[in-house]
Amino acid sequence: LHQSRTASFFGRKQMGQKMSTEPLTRSEVFGQLRKELYGEEKSTNSNTHIIIILGASGDLAKKKIYPTLWWLFRDGLLPDDTYFVGFARSNLTVEDIKTAESLSAFFSKNSYLSGRYDDGSSFNQLNARLSSLPGGADANRLFYLALPPTVYRHVSTNIRTHCMSLKGWNRVIVEKPFGRDLHTSQELSAHLSSLFREDQVYRIDHYLGKEMVQNLMVLRFGNCIFGPIWNRNNVACVVLTFKEPFGTHGRGGYFDDFGIIRDVMQNHLLQMLCLVAMEKPATTSPDDVRDEKVKVLKSIAPVAVSDVVLGQYVGDPEGEGHTKMGYLDDPGVPKASCTATFCTAVLYIQNERWDGVPFILRCGKALNERKAEVRLQFTDVPGDIFHDRCQRNELVVRVQPDEAIYLKIMTKRPGVYFSPEETELDLTYKSRYKNVKLLDAYERLILDVFCGNQMHFVRSDELKEAWRIFTPLLQQIEGDKTQPIPYTYGGRGPNEADDLMRRVGFRYEGTYKWVQPHTA
Repeated sequence: LHQSRTASFFGRKQMGQKMSTEPLTRSEVFGQLRKELYGEEKSTNSNTHIIIILGASGDLAKKKIYPTLWWLFRDGLLPDDTYFVGFARSNLTVEDIKTAESLSAFFSKNSYLSGRYDDGSSFNQLNARLSSLPGGADANRLFYLALPPTVYRHVSTNIRTHCMSLKGWNRVIVEKPFGRDLHTSQELSAHLSSLFREDQVYRIDHYLGKEMVQNLMVLRFGNCIFGPIWNRNNVACVVLTFKEPFGTHGRGGYFDDFGIIRDVMQNHLLQMLCLVAMEKPATTSPDDVRDEKVKVLKSIAPVAVSDVVLGQYVGDPEGEGHTKMGYLDDPGVPKASCTATFCTAVLYIQNERWDGVPFILRCGKALNERKAEVRLQFTDVPGDIFHDRCQRNELVVRVQPDEAIYLKIMTKRPGVYFSPEETELDLTYKSRYKNVKLLDAYERLILDVFCGNQMHFVRSDELKEAWRIFTPLLQQIEGDKTQPIPYTYGGRGPNEADDLMRRVGFRYEGTYKWVQPHTA
């Protein structure tokens, strides 16, 4: 309760109460959190919550879910009567998943059960364990499917048949990938909808929990200056980027089955595109926001192969360690694999606001830096009186690392000169919000599930439209076994990708690079 992000946000004074030296109880903090985030406390039929982590022995659970639950518990952001039950095939105990930190209070609320995902009797045992906890059969139940998609059907069916709460709410978190294409995605959606209501299903895309992605709505609709220029008359192009400086590193077997388009572009980048391009929703309610996102997706035609560049990284002969290895050197990757580790694709939104504006999505592994950002490049200034010395204005929202929003503008060069110079108006979070600890994306999203808010989760019709856009491209490149263009580990990707961006209207002069103020 004394962590900075909790104490600064949920003090007695902010709750409209008299100042007190007594710390808030967990229930008070959780209630205030719901009021601050969602405007009101949502009533439930039970005060007891049980989180069931299916796949508790896997990497996702160990690296993300359990640490996230610990952080939320440590900072007092979960209700008092919250319990955690792990379920997986492996024979583990709670002791096996403890870390070196002192987590006794947290782990006293944890238990673990081994069983088979396709076995109804195993889920009967799980239900017996859940019913034995305080609150019993009436507790609210949150099921987190930290599992490979191959077992979703068995697990979801067994949850519905054997493990539903009798009086409390039941919510199911499903991790991506949500299918491999339009057909398999619709099959999965149909299966889930036969078992659960849409308001019980939370398809999690962790990028929607990132601070700067959520900031896009406030930036757009909370500032009068952006509304009049956020359209095809003023925006030359929009670039959405996701770059990683490392390769598959032993995960090649998993990655080769999906590729970069399914792994990053069809979900993370397309979700950011929706937030950039959508119309203002009637309210900030989850359904109003997601309705506008679906309208954007419906206006996008399937990606044309002529508007796509695919790449696959090869080893750098002068590099060290993993950088010497190419994608095909990964032991888990077939030697003749055509799977792309890099993709640049151009999408067009066929509506009144964006008609003709290229939305350039680019993502890849083994590139020159780690970066995720949204970049709006504005049109040239009409009536140029500075003889081509002015660059285009750009608004950049940097999602990671070093969260920031900056606007590239032209100003007079200081001194006796009368010539324009490129600089920026900068809001770098590490400088402006020095004492603020940003929530991890998973923390934010799991809190949303607790509070029943689906704004930052993917709805079934959203998912359908997203796959409609990319499925024809995936079928063509996989059917034709299209060979990706080689690029060197640690480079910028294939030169052909830069050529494509220039062809559709993006202008990069290469004369200026943003410098973070806190390191300048």
